[in-house]
Amino acid sequence: MSFQQGLSGLNASSQNLDVIGHNIANANTTGMKASRAEFAELYASSLGSSGGISQGIGVEVQTVSQQFTQGNISITGNALDVAINGNGFFQVELPNGNLAYSRDGAFKLNKEGELITNTGAHLMGITAAADGSIPTGGAVGALTLPAGGEIAAIQTSKMDLSFNLDAEAVVATGVAPAGLVPPLATYGTSITAYDGQGVPVPVSIYFTKTALNTWDVYSSVNGGTPALTTTGLTFTGTGGTANATIGSLSLPSPTNPASNFTVALNVKDATQYGAKFSIAKATQDGQAPGTLTAITIDETGIIQGTYSNGKSLAAGQIQLATFTNVQGLAPIGGNYWLSTPSSGDPSAKGVPGTGNLGGLRSGSLEDSNVDLTKELVNMMTAQRAYQANAQTIKTQDQVMSTLVNLR
Repeated sequence: MSFQQGLSGLNASSQNLDVIGHNIANANTTGMKASRAEFAELYASSLGSSGGISQGIGVEVQTVSQQFTQGNISITGNALDVAINGNGFFQVELPNGNLAYSRDGAFKLNKEGELITNTGAHLMGITAAADGSIPTGGAVGALTLPAGGEIAAIQTSKMDLSFNLDAEAVVATGVAPAGLVPPLATYGTSITAYDGQGVPVPVSIYFTKTALNTWDVYSSVNGGTPALTTTGLTFTGTGGTANATIGSLSLPSPTNPASNFTVALNVKDATQYGAKFSIAKATQDGQAPGTLTAITIDETGIIQGTYSNGKSLAAGQIQLATFTNVQGLAPIGGNYWLSTPSSGDPSAKGVPGTGNLGGLRSGSLEDSNVDLTKELVNMMTAQRAYQANAQTIKTQDQVMSTLVNLR
């Protein structure tokens, strides 16, 4: 026996206690993955040793491996908290420009409208187009809400009207517009358009029957006198409309009445059936400016912003990454990992919930996967191992003392 075995045992047990202590210290760290020390025996070999028997010289910590098991998911109620349920990592761009990976989904929104981590790393994904659509196969970059949480005004260029006019309505008589019987307002609706600065322009649309299956269309702006917009809105014998559009409106801007803008009227879904007049849809493609009021993130990672003008617009979609060898990822602190030659580049990148990528849970965070009870038991076991190795050194010292004192 020599001091070597006991000394190696003390070193290995000390490293094991370090790993256990690190796990316990991070029992409440979001997305943290526990580690374990893995040991290997040491042998001394010599040429010509009989039967291949070698003297054992102790133990070493061969590696400290990470345990990428799923942590519990806790509901937080914060819309920007996101947990991964299954495989995958968030892709983030560190302040130094390096790409890192994380399971910590406690994101924040900075003043520029960027989604960042607690240490300022940018969450990566596909940025939505201006209309809120997510480009298929789009480039992955830092996710940012439009204009730092604001969306600009859009001037109305088209109105889509879907309605049913009563096929049994009588042909109107009298002088238009005020003297019509039945009154012009009998069949009408209203819709708000917007000028280039997002100022609302109230518009009223009226219909009056002039002949069999034929109607005239009137419009008024800001409650003014209705004016004839188009004649000859015709319907087929089966009730469908023969017109895709009924002309256009020239609307004045409230802030600059001398500057008009043109709005096309689309009525391709209009019908004339033997039923009461009804409006199924009255929409337009303009909008007032809006500021961000709420954010939601769905299971597929689409970040939806709700704005003060009533619009909901997708800002982008989170993209996850996964690795064939997650054990090869290098932890760098701050709840981040870097890829290494051992882990390789991500084996898959894509939409959460597709392939072998896990889905997302908004308003939740993934807890550390540290089993505190197990770690405390492991700590007691490691302490006993440390004491036992210390005892071997003590015993060896006593043996050496005996030899030294021989006379």
